[in-house]
Amino acid sequence: METTEISSLGQTGSEQELSHSDKMIGIITAPSETFEKMAKFPPKTMDWFLPVLILCIVIAITQILVMTNPDIAYQAKQKQMEAIQKNFDEAVAKGQMTQEQANEQMDQIEERMAAGGAITYVFQTIGIFLFVFIFFFILCGIYFLLSKFALKGDGVYASALVANGLTSYIGIIHVILASVFAFAFGRLMRDISLASLLDMDKSSIVGWLSAKVDPLSIWAYVVLSIGLAKMFKSQTITKYYVLVFGLWIVGGLVIWFIGKSVPFLSFLNM
Repeated sequence: METTEISSLGQTGSEQELSHSDKMIGIITAPSETFEKMAKFPPKTMDWFLPVLILCIVIAITQILVMTNPDIAYQAKQKQMEAIQKNFDEAVAKGQMTQEQANEQMDQIEERMAAGGAITYVFQTIGIFLFVFIFFFILCGIYFLLSKFALKGDGVYASALVANGLTSYIGIIHVILASVFAFAFGRLMRDISLASLLDMDKSSIVGWLSAKVDPLSIWAYVVLSIGLAKMFKSQTITKYYVLVFGLWIVGGLVIWFIGKSVPFLSFLNM
């Protein structure tokens, strides 16, 4: 009897760790309380790996589904061809290749695109997985270094992985909604920003600014800010809002300028 009472006392006195499904729902309904509870336990690999993996799968599937629409597929191909043609034209103008060589390469690219087939989707899916995970690890490294050393937070690299990884569940919602809007509008849409909804040119500064007016992206970065603050044991979230949104804006501007300055990388502003 005495042993049972002690055991019962121990179970009620110690806080139970949330299940992954509770964490998934919690970052959407109550992110502050959810991350605060999570911060009391060591970061788990599953909490960042699973959502990022699902995000990759959803991106790959929605890309394939969206491209089944002939109008969207044609528009996507035209945008790619226009960007490639622009690069070749500049190479010809600089004397890096002749017009005949440029035409020949354009013909070869068009033939490969026309051939397409299942192999195209295979390489596309592999590319999505590689890009998403590499970008995720690099970005989390930046968040970790700034949270740990600039903001003097108490956490490890895995803390940043978990905070950013769980936020991917909002990213999944974003990808699905963008695909729904793509079918509704009959054109390729990577997000549901003001720029995408109004079909604005994102390579212009007005288009770039309009691309930041995206409720799902803003929601995700708010949750990420809260997650980093809680996982790094901060008493205030404000400085993490400044960190996350500052990186989003400044980093986006840097990428925009790179895309404008280096024609080969103009796809960054599409």
